[in-house]
Amino acid sequence: MFGCLVAGRLVQTDATQVAADKFVFNLPDYENVNHVVVFMLGTVPFPAGTGGAVYFSFPDPVSGTSSVWQLLGFITNDKPSAIFRISGLKAGEGGVNLFGSSSPSSSVAQVGVSVEPLDQLAQQVPVSSSSVSTTADSFLQFAQKTLDSLYNFASSFAVTQAQMTPNPSETFVPSSCVLKWYENFRRRLSQNPNFWKT
Repeated sequence: MFGCLVAGRLVQTDATQVAADKFVFNLPDYENVNHVVVFMLGTVPFPAGTGGAVYFSFPDPVSGTSSVWQLLGFITNDKPSAIFRISGLKAGEGGVNLFGSSSPSSSVAQVGVSVEPLDQLAQQVPVSSSSVSTTADSFLQFAQKTLDSLYNFASSFAVTQAQMTPNPSETFVPSSCVLKWYENFRRRLSQNPNFWKT
């Protein structure tokens, strides 16, 4: 019914059914996983009015086996796949163990799918660090990193007026002018990532 995909690994379709409405995938070597994709195989749809809440569980750092589950999001017949970022999640934070299972070892995490009513799924709040950034967020991050890099690069050539030697072929821009533009651009970009389109 479900599949689980991690970059650089074979697709997992062998979820363990731990209850009538609960399924679990084991993720060995989870420390090297940044994102996980959970999807429906297309062989069996969700029953009408239901979908699947997707959870992630780290092994407990103390016992190495007991689990704390964190809600990542959900999949439905209308949205049969989703990608989640797990690299930002923190071990030991989360909710109750809905799956009644524990991690088989300290190097194996688990992804669980719980079949639940759609209205219940809509009310649940996933951990904020699990969502993959949107295009606007990605652009904002890219623009800010680009500006940081440009400013740092330009600042590395800064010289004081006493250090300047006359050179008729060079044009000098005061670093205070570049800094003022940089701070203004970052402020405007953080307030409205689409301001540059207008």
